[in-house]
Formats: sequence, structure tokens, C-alpha cells
Amino acid sequence: MALRNIRLVVAYDGTRYHGWQQQKNGLTVQEVIGKSLQVMTELPVKLLASGRTDAGVHALNQVCNFETHSQIPVDALKRGLNALLPPDILVKDAAAVPLTFHARYRAKSKTYEFRILNRRHPDIFRRSTLWHIRYPLDVEKMSECLSLLKGTHDFSAFKSSGSANTDPVRTILTAGVEKDEDGVLRVVLEGNGFLRHMVRNIVGTLVEVGQGRMDTKDFAEVLDSGDRRLAGRKAPPQGLFLMAVKY
Repeated sequence: MALRNIRLVVAYDGTRYHGWQQQKNGLTVQEVIGKSLQVMTELPVKLLASGRTDAGVHALNQVCNFETHSQIPVDALKRGLNALLPPDILVKDAAAVPLTFHARYRAKSKTYEFRILNRRHPDIFRRSTLWHIRYPLDVEKMSECLSLLKGTHDFSAFKSSGSANTDPVRTILTAGVEKDEDGVLRVVLEGNGFLRHMVRNIVGTLVEVGQGRMDTKDFAEVLDSGDRRLAGRKAPPQGLFLMAVKY
């Protein structure tokens, strides 16, 4: 039987998972999907993703792929997986792609969105998908700081320890923030790659700006310093979403 390469586009609520990457201690998204694939194909599966997401982080369009000798039609594979998977994971699309496709190495950019509920009262029904900050944030100043991130920079100041990445240089293609009528701020970052906890560290620093503890000049100095100790605290995981991956 001919070898096939199957691409999946997956959405998941990361609340009860220890991230994407399979590990010995803790349930992961990769493990759950991989087990369902093995049930479907009756063959071992190595599932590759565009990148890891941390514990508690969500995805609307995570892209992954696997090679298999199974000849199950992709439409049937999608239906079968969704019948097997728990309700917090959904396969949105399945397609046969060339053997040269690799979900991680072929990715050109990723878009992340971080959601902050900025109003006095929390939303108890969305507490697993929003970071609640009750004190007003200056969205205009936060936007000014985000504009400084566009382009190619050394993002060491926003890189958490423990990262396997030795090159801290990344290119941010788009960066912005908007606030809706419900009080939800959406910080959007698209880049050619991201360092460990980079988005969460950026958002945590932006909140310092929004609260008046830092200004635009301070933020620029943090970026230029390459010193993680000068940046703000790391934002919690539940507000972060992997929105899209471009190839």
C-alpha cells in the first residue's frame, strides 16, 4: 500500500491538557489525537504539529500531519476521529498532501491572539478563555508598544528559560490590539516564529504599560535590552489562542 501524508486542521480547548506535546506525566492533545488515529488506522502514528502549545493554551486552527499506509478516505477519517475524540477537540479538516509537507518546517507564519477581559466584573462562564484584569488599561499606549515589535528583532527579553531555541531573532509581521464593547481586548501577533512563552511575556509587559507602570520608552528599552528580567510578568495561559498557520 502506498504511503500517504495526511494534514489535519484541529481546534481544541486546552484547559484540561498539559499542552500539545506528548509527555510522561499529564494528558496532552497530541496523545489523545494519536490514540484515536491508531484506533482508526490500526497502525502506529507519528503526529507532527506546526508547534507546541503550553498547558492551558487553546487552538482554533492547529495544523498537524502524519504519514500512514492506511487507505481510509480523508472524509471518513475526519468523521471517525470526531466520533472518537472528546468534545474539547475537533478535527475541522483532513486532506491528503504531498509527502514533502511538514506541519512545522513548512510553516511560513503563525498568528496568535491573547484575550483579556478588562472590566470590573469577571465573566464566570469564560474564565478558562480570558485573563480578567479589573483595572482599566490604556489601549492606546499598548498599541504604540505593539507597533515597536513589527519587523525583525532579537526577542531575548521576552523569552522564557528552558527554550531549545538558540536563535532569538524573529520577525513580527503584524501586531495590534482592539477592545470590543464587552470589554475584551484582543492582542494579535503574527510572526515567522515565536520563542518559548514569547507571546505571554509580551502581553504581560503590555499590561504593565496599560496600567501605567511602564511607558512606551520603557517598553522599547526592554526590547533592546535582551534581558528577560526587565520585562513584565508572564501572562496566564488561558487567554492565548493559536489562530492560524500559513504555508
